[in-house]
This record gives sequence, structure tokens and C-alpha cells, in this order.
Amino acid sequence: MLRWIKSPFRTVLAITVAGLATWIAAWSVTFLAWRDESAERIEKIIHWWGRTILAGAGVRLTVAGQEHVDPTRSYVVVSNHQAALDIPAHFLALPVPIRFLAKTELFGVPILGTALRAIGIVEVDRQAGAAVHGQINSHSAEVIRRGHSILVYAEGTRFRDGEVHAFKRGAFAIAIDSGLPILPVMVHGGHLVWPQHRPIFGGPMKVTISEPIETSGLTRKDVVRLRDLTKQKIEEMVEAAGV
Repeated sequence: MLRWIKSPFRTVLAITVAGLATWIAAWSVTFLAWRDESAERIEKIIHWWGRTILAGAGVRLTVAGQEHVDPTRSYVVVSNHQAALDIPAHFLALPVPIRFLAKTELFGVPILGTALRAIGIVEVDRQAGAAVHGQINSHSAEVIRRGHSILVYAEGTRFRDGEVHAFKRGAFAIAIDSGLPILPVMVHGGHLVWPQHRPIFGGPMKVTISEPIETSGLTRKDVVRLRDLTKQKIEEMVEAAGV
């Protein structure tokens, strides 16, 4: 009962904090990227943004499996997706700089859109039809050129039921074409912290990182097998998390 009483106040606080943190971070990274796109302070600001967002929502984040990540390498990070809070959780949990795929509508938001382009977020125009694949591949190649890892939510959208749904093929084609390893990652708890059409309750979230899957020597014929193997690993981590 007390949880329900507190939740509207937590929701107002979380949204206010998120708005202010995003505005500050957007201006800051845009300025830094204009001077030097590889500035280390950009990553520090992104991490500050992630910590602030999660703190405002009352999230207690735990991370497992960081020892599987080589901070000198780039990866195609593949994860399930439960809530908007997954993005700041991934920024904090992964010990490599990551960029993700974002729908084109976000790039039309003043200040935010400029910041997203400045730091190399990959724009996805879902109305582009078949041309979207070439667009994603081109932008992903630029992310990799900068020495970053690319985060892909392989389900294509958020699912708030805690289950792992069908994976799309795109992330695995990118990994094979670029020769980068797949890094399977599970995120759990965001759908409980912020249930659909309900206020924010706060609570625990967990990110678990599995061993990388190498793609050296693979071809496009291996996309489905690579997709299924990655999905299986993430499903096992979700099951272990108690979903």
C-alpha cells in the first residue's frame, strides 16, 4: 500500500530529474563533440546521465559478468528490452563505450537530436523500408570506426512482460560483416520498476553479461544460427534471474 502511495511522487521526481539531466547532458556532449568527437569527458557525462536517471527513478542496479568484456575491443552488444530505463542501465553496466539504435523521431527533438548525432547514436528511419538496412549498416560502421561498441535490442521494441521475444536478424548481420564478436547481455527489472501505463515504483534492476561469441570466419549463411545461439544465452540468463 505504501508503495502505491509513494509512486506518484516518485514518478514526478523521476520525470523532472530525467528532463533536467537530459538537457544538461545534451548541451554538454554537443559542445565537447564539436571540439573533439573522441573526448573522454563525453563518456563521463553519459555515465553521469545514466546514474542520475536511475537514481531519480529509485533504481538499485546490480551488474554481473563484466569480467567477460575486454575494454580494448568493440562489440555488437545484443540485449533483450523491457523498459526505457534499460538504456541508462546499459551505459552504466558495460565497461566499453556504447552507442545504440534510436528511432528517427528522437532526432527531431530540439537539443536532444543534435546531441544524439554528435555522439554517434545510430538513426533508424522505420519508414525507409528496405533502404533502412543500408542506412543502419553505414551508421554502424561509423560507430565502429570511432572505437565504440554498438548496442542492439534484437527484439526491435520493448516488451514489458519480462519474456524474451523473437529476435530480428540485423544485429547478427552487422556483427558478421564487421567481424566483431556478439556480446549477449540480459537486462531485467525495468518493466517492474516502471510498468506500462502505471507510475514508477522504483526497485532493483540487474544487467548480466555473458561470454562473447566470436564471428570470425562466419558468413551471412550463419546469421540465423548466430541469432538463435545468442537468444538462447539471453533466455538462460533471464530464467536464472527469476522471471
